[in-house]
Amino acid sequence: MADLFAPDDIPPVPADAPLADRLRPRALAEVVGQDHLTGPEGAIGRMVAAGRLSSIILWGPPGTGKTTISRLLADAVGMRFEPISAVFSGVADLKKVFAAAKDHARRGEKTLLFVDEIHRFNRAQQDGFLPFVEDGTVTLVGATTENPSFELNAALLSRAQVLILRRLDASALEQLLDRAEALTGRPLPLDAAAREALLASADGDGRFLLNQVETLYSIDLPQPLDPAGLSALLHRRVAVYDKDREGHYNLISALHKSLRGSDPQAALYYLARMLTAGEEPLYVLRRLVRFAAEDIGLADPQALVQCLAAKDSYEFLGSPEGELAIVQACLYCATAPKSNAAYSAMKSAWRSARETGSLMPPQNILNAPTRLMKSIGYGKGYQYDHDAQDGFSGDNYWPEEMQPQSFYAPTERGFEARIAERMAYWERLRAERRPK
Repeated sequence: MADLFAPDDIPPVPADAPLADRLRPRALAEVVGQDHLTGPEGAIGRMVAAGRLSSIILWGPPGTGKTTISRLLADAVGMRFEPISAVFSGVADLKKVFAAAKDHARRGEKTLLFVDEIHRFNRAQQDGFLPFVEDGTVTLVGATTENPSFELNAALLSRAQVLILRRLDASALEQLLDRAEALTGRPLPLDAAAREALLASADGDGRFLLNQVETLYSIDLPQPLDPAGLSALLHRRVAVYDKDREGHYNLISALHKSLRGSDPQAALYYLARMLTAGEEPLYVLRRLVRFAAEDIGLADPQALVQCLAAKDSYEFLGSPEGELAIVQACLYCATAPKSNAAYSAMKSAWRSARETGSLMPPQNILNAPTRLMKSIGYGKGYQYDHDAQDGFSGDNYWPEEMQPQSFYAPTERGFEARIAERMAYWERLRAERRPK
């Protein structure tokens, strides 16, 4: 049975190699932060235990171990590792890879083809993988930071299992710091608050964290740095964190909850706490944009506009002038009517889409650009709403195998009250015009 340990013949990493390379795991068991995949009950752990590997897509943020896991996975199941990058490779490179894989297959050696940034291949190039994946010439392991549902062909996705890597949490990042200190035999030249600030600034990216650590070790510092000294040295805005708090995540949670609770004073306080501590303003703006869509939605559609305008204003003015626009967006969100109806509708619609699979829409609402499509009924009987009474046909737009669903239920707050009136009006018309 295969295990989670790498073979003994992996060449040692040169002593002058970058710290991230010297700390690169030599076995799947050493990978941090991805136990849900590499552990005994995880998808990768089960594959390794069975000694058989299926094609997979590794989807996750930068610096979470996609390349490392792929290389160690090949070692663990005894496969030849062939890496390529979609950024630097074309059709000719793929043909060479597939030809070499066929030659190795004749000698009984299987190939794990690792494709970094696989989403950068166009649709035709992605289709080129299919016959070689299907006949077993290669086992494909693709890595992407983008949503595979949008960036990869459906045919390719149907032949590969998508595994989601998590951003590295504080515990996983702390393990990397401990390993760096053990390898170098030196403690990091940081006080406790600066160490927490360094972890927070990595934003879940292990590679970035180790690069920052290497910079710290390369400088002879007379005494440990505090958060302000760390920020000045690394030329990054690093937040200050109280020792008895979890800092970054607690403050953003407090800001979000204060906005949701319509308390503009508290929201402004937590916004100030974050910005004066050195938090990235664009990070705060991303959270405000998310809040406007999730917690306000169509109760006040201008909230999203205000937040995006604040982002543009900040990018145009910079700090400190542009921070006033962030304040304005924060106060607008806090004082706006609240609704999560759009957010709830999204979750319900996504769940329904997963459950119903690939049902065809009714033929009458399908376009028929060709004679063949017209002859088989595409577009037949479509009612053009602008020609109907009240500009509303009341037609059925749902697949024949599916009953109409109700995902979006607008509240009686703000602009959504008007939307609710329109939807009720259309439903009355629909009932009146429904065939008896």
